[in-house]
Amino acid sequence: MKRSMKYTMLATAATFAMGGSVLAGSLEEPIVEPVMTAPVVVPDMGGNWTGFYTGLQLGYGDADGPGALDGDNGSYGFHAGYDYDFGKFVLGGELDYDKTDIDLNGGAATIDSVARAKIKGGYDLGNTLIYATGGYALADTSGGDEDGGFYGIGMSYKVSEQYTVGAELLEHKFKDIGGTAGNDLDATTFTLRGSYRF
Repeated sequence: MKRSMKYTMLATAATFAMGGSVLAGSLEEPIVEPVMTAPVVVPDMGGNWTGFYTGLQLGYGDADGPGALDGDNGSYGFHAGYDYDFGKFVLGGELDYDKTDIDLNGGAATIDSVARAKIKGGYDLGNTLIYATGGYALADTSGGDEDGGFYGIGMSYKVSEQYTVGAELLEHKFKDIGGTAGNDLDATTFTLRGSYRF
C-alpha cells in the first residue's frame, strides 16, 4: 500500500510538471486585454474677437483727382469699433478719423482729413483676423466737405488678449468734387494700426 501510494504521488507530480510545461509553451495566441485611453480633445483654433476696441493709426494717402489735381502725404488718426465673433466668422462696425495734409496740384486744393463709418466682415484664424471692409467716407477739403464711399481689406493680429496690431488698405471714391459733375477724386490709403480691446 505504501509502495502504491508512493507511485501514485510520483505519477501525480509528473503529470503536474508536464502539464505546466505544456501550458508554458502553448502555441495559442495570448489574450491581450485592450487598454482604455481617454479621448483626445481637439483644441478650438478660433480666437474670441467679440468686444469693443479703440486705437491709433499711422498711414499714407495718395489722391488722384481730375486733371493735375494729384497729391500724397502721410496721415495719423484714431479708430473705435465693436466686433462680434460668430465662431469662424466675425462681423463688426467701426468709426475712424485720419488727419492729413495732401496738396493737390501744388496747393490749388488740399485734403485736410478723412472720416469713415465702416462695416467689417472677416474670418477668424485664432490670433489673426482677416477681413473686408467698406462704407461711407467724408473728406474735409479746402473747397468744403466731400462725401463718397470706400472699400478695402485689413488684418489684425492679437499680441495678447488686450492688444492687437494690424494694417488696412482702402480705396476711396469721391464723386463730383466741388459740385462739378464728372469731377471725381480717387484716393488710396494704407495704415498701420494698434488697438486696445475691452
